[in-house]
Amino acid sequence: MWYVYVLECSSGYHYKGCTQDVQEQLLAHTSGSILATKDCLPVELMFYSAFTDKNKALDFQRYLKSGAGRAFLKRHVV
Repeated sequence: MWYVYVLECSSGYHYKGCTQDVQEQLLAHTSGSILATKDCLPVELMFYSAFTDKNKALDFQRYLKSGAGRAFLKRHVV
């Protein structure tokens, strides 16, 4: 399975990522191992969605980073 996840950083920024192991990735983020979120700790898992196909997961991650995807997150998650 592939997972697309959204983290809320202490700065209010919403980080969008894709992984095969959400728990392991969240631990990496919270420990400061991920450069993209290292300076905005703590982070909180807001949302994740599972996909059987890697390409569909990556497509959904790209969508969430778009203007329409950010609007989707505001309506349904945040």
